[in-house]
Amino acid sequence: MTLENSLGLTRRSLLRQSLLSGSAWICGLNHLRLPRSLIHRTADARGNGSSLGVVPFSEEGHPPMGEPIGTELDGRLFTDLSTLTPENPLTPEDNFFIRTRVSKLLDTSNPWTIHVAGLVEKPIAISAEVLAKKARPMGVHLMECSGNTRSAHFGLMSVAAWHGVSLQEILETAKPQVSGLRILVSGFDRYKEESMTSEPGASWIFGPDQLFSSKAFLATKMNGQPLRADHGVPVRLVVPGWYGCVCVKWVNQIEFVSDDAPATSQMLEYAGRTMQMGVPSLARDYRHAIVDIAAMPTRIEKYLVGGKIRYRVTGIRWGGWVPSQGMEIRFDPEERFVPVEIIPSSAGDSWCFWSHQWSPPGTGRFTIRLRPNVANISARRLNSGYYDRSVDIVDI
Repeated sequence: MTLENSLGLTRRSLLRQSLLSGSAWICGLNHLRLPRSLIHRTADARGNGSSLGVVPFSEEGHPPMGEPIGTELDGRLFTDLSTLTPENPLTPEDNFFIRTRVSKLLDTSNPWTIHVAGLVEKPIAISAEVLAKKARPMGVHLMECSGNTRSAHFGLMSVAAWHGVSLQEILETAKPQVSGLRILVSGFDRYKEESMTSEPGASWIFGPDQLFSSKAFLATKMNGQPLRADHGVPVRLVVPGWYGCVCVKWVNQIEFVSDDAPATSQMLEYAGRTMQMGVPSLARDYRHAIVDIAAMPTRIEKYLVGGKIRYRVTGIRWGGWVPSQGMEIRFDPEERFVPVEIIPSSAGDSWCFWSHQWSPPGTGRFTIRLRPNVANISARRLNSGYYDRSVDIVDI
């Protein structure tokens, strides 16, 4: 069999200014069946008031949003998260973040095959054509680049509905020679141009339990459409709940390797961003590259209600695999945290929307921070202020 999966885990080293892509949310996906939570409408908190527009966040960069820039390893696309709404939760394919654009050397005009080899009794190959025919809906998942930063409005994060095939299903067709092996997933990652920000070599080594428990899959469609070139055509790996640097694009090789296999160059490069303990030399010593629970505002709307100005802050919460977890918000280090309204997500979802009505005590700059409403939950980036966003209020 030939396997039509193209793995391009090409989220290279930190962009010089940590470029990220966010999620611009799409409309008109009536052909997709979304969880009820994703079409839930928030109550209109402005009452009978009139909209006065959206207030921009302060002290953030000015990268072009929603359009691809650069090429190959230096190619990026940042998505505008402010357009995210519960009514339109998906990022259009044109706006889904890009951390590395397609190689000019990649040729998909010929049949694409994924080779499953290494320490197996008999190597096999699966064609992309066969994989596409076996693909089924795999759910709606948020993906975040480990280099997502404020300088690009946290634009290296997006949400899509995926079709694909369970990686466990594929791996069960191979017969490893012994137990205790690990699994290397690699993608096409050679480029015509030399990069100023990244190194080629997209691959990650997983323990079987990591892939199976995360329900990792080989994706063939995004939002009901075949993958595009910059998103890994014809196949990419998706590991729900893990950072995007493990979600290899242009997948062409899966290998069973020994338990003492060395870490790949990709793992070494992203050790710091996936919050490892140092830079382990062996793949088995790497922590799961799971995204901790996180949250941030994505939009601040201003309204005139009964002659008074009011603000509504909306945002998203993701990561951590705690769908029922509540969040709290504050607007100044001297303030106490108060609860936000969580818009319920369907069972198993690791992300959702939230909303909060706000009446600033005065004008000036405010810094917004969120936190989980209970202690002892891993939220390293969130608690460090990584996702803080500031806003200048001139009208109250």
